[in-house]
Amino acid sequence: MKNFPEPCDINDNQFRNIVDNIEDYAIFMLNTEGHICSWNKGAVHIKGYSKEEIIHKHFSIFYTEEAITANIPAIELERAKLNGRYEDESWRIRKDGSKFWANITITALLDQHGALQGYTKITKDMTERKRMEERFRRVVESAPNAMVMINAHGRIEMVNKQAEHLFDYTRTEMLGKMVEILVPDRFRHGHPEKRGMFFGDLQSRPMGAGRDLFGRRKNGSEFPVEIGLNPIETEEGMMVLSAIVDISDRKQKEKRIEIALKEKDLLLGEIHHRVKNNLQVVHSLLNLQSSLISDATVKSMLMDSQNRIQSMALIHQTLYQSNDFANVDFGGFLDALVPTLIASYGIDVKNIGLKIDAGAVYLPINSAIPCGLLINELITNALKHAFPKNSRGNISVTLAREENNKIHLVISDTGIGISNDLNIDNIETLGLRLVALLSQQLDGILTINRQNPTRFSLEFPLITN
Repeated sequence: MKNFPEPCDINDNQFRNIVDNIEDYAIFMLNTEGHICSWNKGAVHIKGYSKEEIIHKHFSIFYTEEAITANIPAIELERAKLNGRYEDESWRIRKDGSKFWANITITALLDQHGALQGYTKITKDMTERKRMEERFRRVVESAPNAMVMINAHGRIEMVNKQAEHLFDYTRTEMLGKMVEILVPDRFRHGHPEKRGMFFGDLQSRPMGAGRDLFGRRKNGSEFPVEIGLNPIETEEGMMVLSAIVDISDRKQKEKRIEIALKEKDLLLGEIHHRVKNNLQVVHSLLNLQSSLISDATVKSMLMDSQNRIQSMALIHQTLYQSNDFANVDFGGFLDALVPTLIASYGIDVKNIGLKIDAGAVYLPINSAIPCGLLINELITNALKHAFPKNSRGNISVTLAREENNKIHLVISDTGIGISNDLNIDNIETLGLRLVALLSQQLDGILTINRQNPTRFSLEFPLITN
C-alpha cells in the first residue's frame, strides 16, 4: 500500500493571508456578474485602487473604452465559464488613467454540483516586457537585412519588411508557416535535421559555414544567401533569429573577378612564354656569333653570357608551365638548369657527381631571377675551374626554407678549391663579381669556404607577395 503525503495543514484564513500579501500579482475574486469581491496588495500596487475604493465595482473599470465597446469583459467571463479558464494579454487601465500591458488569467469557480460561484482573476504587469518586445521588433523591422525568427518547431514567429521583399511573400503568408517554405525544394528534406541540430547546440554562428546556401522566393526561384543564426530567449521558449543577406550581386562580381583572373593568368602565361622565346632568340644569336669567333677567350665569354640568358629563360619557362605565376618552383628550375650547364661545357657526367636538394621551395620572380643567375655563376665556375684535366668530383646544390622565413642556399664542390692567394673581396672576374652583386640584390649574407669542400653559403630573406 502506497503512503501518500499528508495534506497541508493550512486553513482558509491562512491561505487568504498569503494571497492578500502577494505584491507581484493582482489577485482578486469576482462574483458571477463580474463585480469585485476581494482585493490583495498586488492589486493595490498594480491597479492603483485601494480595497475600499474598488470592492463591489465591476471589473470592466480596468478596460479601455475600445474593449468595453467591443464587450470584451463579458466575452472573457463567458469563455472562462465555458472552458473553465481564460488567458490573454492586452492593455488595461490604472486608477490614474495610465495604460499597462497585462497578462490575465480568469478561472471559473464551481461548487460541488458544477454551478458557477464566481471567478478568480490574476493579473501580471507585463509592461516592461512589452516595451522590450516592441523595441526588439522595431530593431528587427528597421534592420537592413531580412530577419526571420522561428520557434523550436520550425514555425515562423516574426519577419520584417526586408524579408517580405526578399522572399516575395507577405507577412501574413509567412507567419505561422514552417520555415522550409523559404528553402529550395532540393534542400528541404535535410533542413529539419539541421535545424534540430542547431537547437541542440544554441550559439550565434553563421549557417552552413563553407557551403553555398540558397533561399527560395514565392515563385520558386532560387538565390544565393548568407545566413547568421542567433538564439533568442523568449517567454515562449528559445527561438532563433536569422539574418539573411542576398549575395547574388557579390556572386556575380566574384564570377567576373574569377573570369578576369583567368584572363590575367592567360596573359601572364603568354608574357612569360614570349619572354622565354625572346631570350632563346638572343641565346641563338650569341651562339651564331660564337661560331664565327676563333678567339678562345672571347668564345668562353660568349658561352658564359649564353648560359646566363639560358638561366633566365628557364625561369620564365618554369613559370609558363606553372599554375602559380607569383612563385617559381625552384626545385624544378634547378633540375632543368644544371644538366644544361654540364652539357654546354662538354663535361663528362661520369666524372662529376651531382646532387640537387631544393625540396618544395618556391621563390617570387623578383628573388628567383637573381638567385638563378647566382647559382648559374657558381656552378659554371665550378665546372670551369674546380676539376682540371677531367678530374673526378662532386657538386652539391642545397636550397631550403628555414623557420625564420629565410632561404638558405649552399653550393659546394670537392674540387681543387680557391687559392689562398686570391683576394675574394677584390675579384676582377665578372662571374664572382656578379655573385657578390646578386647577393646584395637579394639582401643576403654570403660566406665562402675556400677548400675541402669549396662552399658558397648564402642566406637571404624570403619576400612574399
